Amino acid sequence: MAMAYATSSSVMFGTSQNNRSPVLFGFSTMAASASSPKHIIGARTSRNFQIRCEEQKVQQRTLAPVEQRWMFTDSDFKGPDVWNKTWYPKAEDHVNTEKTWYVVDATDKILGRMASAIAVHIRGKNLPTYTPSVDMGAFVIVVNAEKVAVSGKKRLQKLYRRHSGRPGGMTVETFDQLQQRIPERIIEHAVRGMLPKGRLGRDLFTHLKVYEGPDHPHQAQKPIDLPIRDKRIQKQT
Repeated sequence: MAMAYATSSSVMFGTSQNNRSPVLFGFSTMAASASSPKHIIGARTSRNFQIRCEEQKVQQRTLAPVEQRWMFTDSDFKGPDVWNKTWYPKAEDHVNTEKTWYVVDATDKILGRMASAIAVHIRGKNLPTYTPSVDMGAFVIVVNAEKVAVSGKKRLQKLYRRHSGRPGGMTVETFDQLQQRIPERIIEHAVRGMLPKGRLGRDLFTHLKVYEGPDHPHQAQKPIDLPIRDKRIQKQT
């Protein structure tokens, strides 16, 4: 193609032996006469080759085929695609009203293993579009928080400390004592420690809803069961 393009260009820009007109910047100052149709044929051939070359260059630069370009103009198309090598989620990719809601029953479930599974879904690590710096996760509802279990002797050995900010204001409680007083605080404390520390972590923590008892006020969100693959999460009796 390149040789044909060069040949046609030489025919268009060159001067014949019969035509002795001066040449200015590669173009003849005298128009091609009817007796020399080679100039016109050469110009048309060169133009056709040039158009074909430009079309091939455009097709090589285009990432998506012509029949699939509609995907880039569709307002409903969200998330990454096969043509974008780098993708960062936009605001419409992580709207809270479109996120999934999960529910998990904490009855006889090991605290640490359950909190780990909850933190994974709150952060969105189970999604292929997971981005560490963006809230991509779901909402998780925990019911029967007072029935959560721990392994070994942690019921009496695990301690929870809090300070009022005044001298001598340190208060220490065991797992058993805090479970009888505020059972929701145990799960919240475990999940909070597995979330990022900062503004993103504070926003993600609002996705956790812990309730004492089997009821919760989120039936309108139609929550589904939290998928947990860890078989050791259930306490062995």
